Amino acid sequence: MFFMDRRDAGRRLAAHLEHLKDAEVVVLGLPRGRVPVAADVAEALGAPLDVCLVRKLGVPFQPESGMGAIGEGGVRVINDEVVRTAGITQDELTEVEAREREVLESRARHYRAGGHWPLSRVARC
Repeated sequence: MFFMDRRDAGRRLAAHLEHLKDAEVVVLGLPRGRVPVAADVAEALGAPLDVCLVRKLGVPFQPESGMGAIGEGGVRVINDEVVRTAGITQDELTEVEAREREVLESRARHYRAGGHWPLSRVARC
């Protein structure tokens, strides 16, 4: 399925989700392109909108390779096999996680303050 743009995708997705209009739902958008889609869906459903923020923990010497991920609320998932195979020390893991947690928290403030997307009906998830 092809869409003209993200607004078109949001409107078309909302049409498929119309059966949820009176349900108690929260629409979550993933930043980096999906929040505009989620915003249109939330508006069409009359539902609250929030963002779902996660950050990959990249291997220090090869950041595109993931060794885990973090999310809000202290969520932390580590791939122990990757950490072990790559020889990542606890200090290196802690440093990468601290750096990515700063980015995560900064983006949470930015998105929820309305600095990037119009999150007028934000629900905390």
